[in-house]
Amino acid sequence: MTDLTGAPAAGATVLVAGATSASGVATALALHDAGATVLAAGTDAGRLDARLPFAHGRYAVDLADPDAVDGLARRLRDEHGPLDGLVHLVGGWRGGGGLAGQNDADWAFLHRNIVATLRNTTRAFHEDLAASARGRLAIVSATAVDSPTASTANYASAKAAAETWTRAVAAAFRAAQSGSKADPAPQRSAAVVFVVKALVDDAARAADPGNAFAGYTDVADLAAAVVRLFGSDAATLNGARLPLLPTP
Repeated sequence: MTDLTGAPAAGATVLVAGATSASGVATALALHDAGATVLAAGTDAGRLDARLPFAHGRYAVDLADPDAVDGLARRLRDEHGPLDGLVHLVGGWRGGGGLAGQNDADWAFLHRNIVATLRNTTRAFHEDLAASARGRLAIVSATAVDSPTASTANYASAKAAAETWTRAVAAAFRAAQSGSKADPAPQRSAAVVFVVKALVDDAARAADPGNAFAGYTDVADLAAAVVRLFGSDAATLNGARLPLLPTP
């Protein structure tokens, strides 16, 4: 993994939502190694303890429940102070079956995991991120948004909704800072969308050695990109849609 010691993420307090996934563990570890205070949220306390023993705080919570997220926000402020970063990695996949196969159960699952969790967390922590000297929101979207198929209609639509919501958060950051008519200030908070075809890690490669995973992005590359956000210009980042090139 890239050496990120002393990177600008040092001292930042960052919540990784969906932290027990391969991408969540990689991102949390990279932030930890960069000197951030890492808080990990997921649905299963056992997996959080097993996969993220290095985290400064582990929280089992249903991020699709707005009341539970509001409670989490209060608890984190009491225990760690306001957030500087929110990395939203809650997701999931449902697809196949052509347009007729885009059923309501799959849509409900995708909306709950991809959209509802993002709406809840960004609303609960918006004031923290807007007040931070380096507030950052990052999500991961998919190239399927640009080239949806009948079999990915539910998934691509949910990802597109998440992208739109993130751009709205970026607009709110801009209106409160550099775009403020009453009291304009240098842009310090940013919301960004990383775009991948799919993510892959060493465990997935080992489980399917015949698969080239063509076009996939390694979770370590996503993790490094998240850490770099804290040292990049917020005015340039805010509202950006950033493709992550696949690992050669």
